[in-house]
Order: sequence, then structure tokens, then C-alpha cells
Amino acid sequence: MAQLTVEAIVNNEREKVWEAYTNPKFITKWAHADDTWHAPRAENDLKEGGKFLTRMEAKDGSEGFDFTGVYDEVVAPERIAYTMSDGRKALVVFEELGNSTHVRVSFDPESENPHEFQIGGWQAILNNFKTLAESL
Repeated sequence: MAQLTVEAIVNNEREKVWEAYTNPKFITKWAHADDTWHAPRAENDLKEGGKFLTRMEAKDGSEGFDFTGVYDEVVAPERIAYTMSDGRKALVVFEELGNSTHVRVSFDPESENPHEFQIGGWQAILNNFKTLAESL
């Protein structure tokens, strides 16, 4: 099955965008799809074979999950490839565009939700990331 892709142009230099994407103190500020959710905790061992965990949960405590996986490849500040805990793969590419950075996230879709729903959720998270990364 083909991967799904979301992308954004972030108006900041690539090194700052990379830092915003990979540093747990920033991940907790952007890793949610809408304002009724948040990411109260993040851990990130950013190296090949390293693990990551982002706790995503509803602010009212009604539901939540750990987004976890293992890094397959880390090439700072260009790309990150990882395998999610359910075996799906993802690739994040940071392309330098002068003073801006094109961020493209491609991921294997899961089978429970329609592709449009998944793209919408991942794009919403990337949009939150863009807002945070442009504020640094």
C-alpha cells in the first residue's frame, strides 16, 4: 500500500526546524491534532535504533495513547526514518529552502480509518508544528 504524505513550508532555518521537531521540550507543545488534546510527555533517543515516545491524550482525560517507535535512520538535519510500534514506517524529510524549510512526512496508513481522516490528523499535527517552529 502506498504511503500517505503531509507537508508544510516552515518559515525558519532548517537547524531550528530540526530542533523543534526532535527536542522533547518542543514536541510536547505541538504533538496534538486539535486543541482538545495535548502531549503531556515526550521522550526521544534520537539515533539509529533509539526509541521515541510521545504521550497524546484528551485534555479532559477521557482517552489517550502512547505514540512510540524505533528510529531506522537519523541524518541530522536532513531526514528521520522510523518504524512505529505497530510496524508501520514513516519518513520525515527537512529540505532547506533558503531561510525556510520544506517538511514532508510520509507514512504507512493504518487500516482502521479512511486515508482522508489520517491525512487530516497528521496534517493538523504538522500545522501545529509549523506554528511552534516559526516562533523559535
